[in-house]
Amino acid sequence: MLRFLTAGESHGPSLTAILDGMPAGLSITAEIINKELARRQQGYGSGGRMKIERDTVQILGGVMAGETTGAPIALLVQNNDHLNWKGKAIEPMTAPRPGHADLTGAVKYGYKDLRPALERASARETTMRVVVGAVCKHFLLQFGIIIGGYVSSIGEVQTDFGNMPFEERFTRADESDVRCPVESSSAKMRDEIEKAIHGKNTLGGMLEIVALNLPVGLGSFVQWDKRLEAKLAMAIMSVQAIKGVEIGDAFENAKRVGTQAHDPIQLRNTQYVIRNSNRAGGIEGGISNGQPIVIRAAMKPIATTLLPQPTVDLASGIESPTQYERSDFCPVPRAVPILEAMVAFVLADALIEKLGGDSINEMKPRFETLKKATLEDLPMDNIAHIFWE
Repeated sequence: MLRFLTAGESHGPSLTAILDGMPAGLSITAEIINKELARRQQGYGSGGRMKIERDTVQILGGVMAGETTGAPIALLVQNNDHLNWKGKAIEPMTAPRPGHADLTGAVKYGYKDLRPALERASARETTMRVVVGAVCKHFLLQFGIIIGGYVSSIGEVQTDFGNMPFEERFTRADESDVRCPVESSSAKMRDEIEKAIHGKNTLGGMLEIVALNLPVGLGSFVQWDKRLEAKLAMAIMSVQAIKGVEIGDAFENAKRVGTQAHDPIQLRNTQYVIRNSNRAGGIEGGISNGQPIVIRAAMKPIATTLLPQPTVDLASGIESPTQYERSDFCPVPRAVPILEAMVAFVLADALIEKLGGDSINEMKPRFETLKKATLEDLPMDNIAHIFWE
């Protein structure tokens, strides 16, 4: 239903994306998208590239008079740093970095220089994911659905959120340069990043992305590729340096017995079928259950380090240290809006599939009539059935 493609290289003239399948009638402006782009460029531990770029989007198609038309939406962001590379002979890159796409890309595509792999595999590509995600987040907001995120750990520093509401976490995270809602943890995270910078190293961490106010019934169990958590996991894992993902309390649940791993179903006010816990992370059987969808992602320390790592120079055939390419020391804070964007895309696609319709005006009345987990919406005839003859 909803799909997008991105194109462009890290130091090429520009980055582009086409978002196809967005319904007509969504009011959208460059300013709405640029706010998300600005969030992507902010974060303690960022490298020198963010001092060069001031990302802003150009909407080249699919939007007229400030509203989507239902046609593919064409989007472009210029690379300011391209002017520093244009027309210049670039020193050959022949020593692959451990943990990067340099070596695997060269083997797969037969490159005679490692740079083409670097240029496309670079996290600079996520600029356009944030652009696409900004449109999707704005679409979801028309139905009261909110996507937010924050950092829960960097290096060895862990955060305890206590009973802090999710929306407060989102707000406080955006006020923090490490995107952590708890200031005492933020200060320790800054110290960890400083140590990594002085040690010429990099740091990873854990992020949490949460979707609020979703209806019951997005996704399906009828086929493997329709399961909502499967789509979300793929989207999260597609982001550079993300090496692990869990929905809800997945890894803690693996240590528990069944009666302690699930969310008991209860009845409130003789009508509402509810849960007082959310260990499932808002998804049961591949379908959203109306609770907040909670996703945790593990981001590894990125491969580019000032401190050289052992590798092989493929041109000389001699073991040698890596050469430094400009990068972040800790990309974790900047990854929050990127992961939000990918979650927003998946959930926007699921909502469009659920509601149908070609325009926002068609979809909104249908959204209001969606079934909820109430006894009234769950009529049972309470008789025996013969399911197979």
